[in-house]
Amino acid sequence: MGGWAIALHGGAGVDPNLPPHRQEEAKQLLTRCLNLGISALRCNLPAIDVVELVVRELETDPLFNSGRGSALTENGTVEMEASIMDGPNRRCGAVSGVTTVKNPVSLARLVMDKSPHSYLAFSGAEEFARKQGVEVVDNEYFITPENVGMLKLAKEANTILFDYRIPTVGYESCGAGVESPLHMNGLPISVYAPETVGCAVVDSQGRCAAATSTGGLMNKMTGRIGDSPLIGAGTYACDLCGVSCTGEGEAIIRGTLARDVAAVMEYKGLRLQEAVDFVIKERLDEGKAGLIAVSKNGEVACGFNCNGMFRGCATEDGFMEVGIWD
Repeated sequence: MGGWAIALHGGAGVDPNLPPHRQEEAKQLLTRCLNLGISALRCNLPAIDVVELVVRELETDPLFNSGRGSALTENGTVEMEASIMDGPNRRCGAVSGVTTVKNPVSLARLVMDKSPHSYLAFSGAEEFARKQGVEVVDNEYFITPENVGMLKLAKEANTILFDYRIPTVGYESCGAGVESPLHMNGLPISVYAPETVGCAVVDSQGRCAAATSTGGLMNKMTGRIGDSPLIGAGTYACDLCGVSCTGEGEAIIRGTLARDVAAVMEYKGLRLQEAVDFVIKERLDEGKAGLIAVSKNGEVACGFNCNGMFRGCATEDGFMEVGIWD
């Protein structure tokens, strides 16, 4: 084993015109959360505890699209989803359609630890949360004035906006741009910059874990479920690696992206970065996405096929990096 390693992300597909001060805010948050995870690993916390800890911090800060600051549905409400997976024995938990739980990733952890199931959604997830005594808040807690403005823009443009932080003027120059719009299941989307959050960790005992959390798409249909809570798509961990994905959820689901990283490592004998590169290149069709990953050997890797990805990583041997672009 090569020691502990940690990787985290704040979403792939970054607006190329993102103002410098917003880039700096993102890097500061990523650095803070990365240091939080590093401290936990140095205190010998298990990987599963570290990914929950880090993602909780990302959910609590409104900068990225999870927890407080989540994207709004077409009805102006927040429906969040999250998943967590522990590599040893491949235990997992996931939730969708959560509207009052302050930290969805911790509810997913409780589904894994305290229920006979792997996945709870909507009213069932909310009822389970109350029975477990987790912290709940009004839905308004998650809504920010910035997101209200972005929903208005999305409705005026009659589209889904992936990035709730794209400026409310000049949006035609953001993301993929209107000249070559992306398509989701055959439908055009003019702006692309999702900001789901996630974390992947291997601890000093070689145990891998991963967690992912999101508010989904701005102006999404109520009831829509993306890749983030789907084990094998947005999140996966086993004895070989831990993976968290971000980007065009429908493409990630079709490609079972997170599981495929582990599969090509197991069946093709690829190293972590080779596996990540292969999956990003071969499994996304025309979709846009990114992912972070760690291996049981203490390696970290990331990959994306879009403008950029908010990310950070560190290893026990002293390597540490925070970045956005290539």
